[in-house]
Amino acid sequence: MLQFIKSASIILLMILVLVIVMSYTSKQKTERQKYRLVKTLQEIEIRFYPKAIMATVKAPSETYTGNSNNNFRKLAGYIFGSNKSSDKIAMTAPVHMEKNSTGSNMSFVMPESYTMEKLPKPNDNSIELHYSEEGYFAVIKFGGYANEKTILNKEEELKKKLNEVKINHNNKFVYLGYNAPWDLINRENEVLVKIDFSE
Repeated sequence: MLQFIKSASIILLMILVLVIVMSYTSKQKTERQKYRLVKTLQEIEIRFYPKAIMATVKAPSETYTGNSNNNFRKLAGYIFGSNKSSDKIAMTAPVHMEKNSTGSNMSFVMPESYTMEKLPKPNDNSIELHYSEEGYFAVIKFGGYANEKTILNKEEELKKKLNEVKINHNNKFVYLGYNAPWDLINRENEVLVKIDFSE
């Protein structure tokens, strides 16, 4: 019995190591949305984001995560071939999630190699292809698994810190998630908001 427990423990440890290695390797290969770091103020990063092509799904919800599974399924279907050309599009990071008075949105950033003309049209009419807003954004980072409570807490923390340094913002906060659910370590999350800023 003791030998069985030792063997099972070794197998579980090997599986855990394999998952961690696969997660790390996957993250290294994933294209990330481009931005330029302008400056750091305490725990806040000020970044300039150029416009990028986004695929967005909108749904009725009063929370960031209310329709996240369904929204993710639709967007994943689009990049995995559910489009007019049956093309597969590489996954990028981060996934954008936001909420407003009309509902919640989830967006995938399209790879930088695509133009709007070359990007295949979605089969699902609820997916909108559009350009993101270019400009300066304030960002706060946090780790671990994100949920509605942690996102809202970081949103409030970012508001407070921007108020302390007297930077105005548009009050439209966005959650950015960088990891697959099976990534167990080095999880990356961010909350950002567009700000009034000039260099």
